[in-house]
Amino acid sequence: MSDQKSKSRQQSKLESAEPEEELISKSELKRQSKDLQKLGQTVVNLTPAHYATIPLDEELKDALDIARVINKKKDGYRRQLQFIGKLLRQRDNSPIEVALAKITHQHQANNAAFHELERAREDVITRGDDAIQGLIEEYPELDRQKLRQFHRQVKKEQEKNAPPKAYRELFQYLKDVTQKG
Repeated sequence: MSDQKSKSRQQSKLESAEPEEELISKSELKRQSKDLQKLGQTVVNLTPAHYATIPLDEELKDALDIARVINKKKDGYRRQLQFIGKLLRQRDNSPIEVALAKITHQHQANNAAFHELERAREDVITRGDDAIQGLIEEYPELDRQKLRQFHRQVKKEQEKNAPPKAYRELFQYLKDVTQKG
């Protein structure tokens, strides 16, 4: 009979207890801490122009500024990153992550545009008038005569094994004209 009483007491304790918060394992907490330290290190390693675009409060900005100054080979840098991770745990990091995503996307878009210009240049050099016609249809502000002139100059440079001056100038011309619009 005493077993039934103890079971009913335990059951009533369970029913009356408030729902507990989800318990997070110690390993998961460590992983989250490492992730936040990596986020902090990513922000520390940004160029000054990109760093200025990240939304930071004063305390976090001061900690990041100190980390940017510390010699990365010293133990103080590691401890500073741990401190930054601690500060990040106390904040909503979504604005920082959004700003980093914009920077990454901008970088990827710039790379894609650069590769597209390289492909256009190679097409003009290898295919000649066909590629020039396709580029002019896409970008009417390009000068057909100038593109043909670059095509001839690049071919001459390649035959003579001369420095690729016209090759570079063609790329610069394509970049200047196509990125205006």
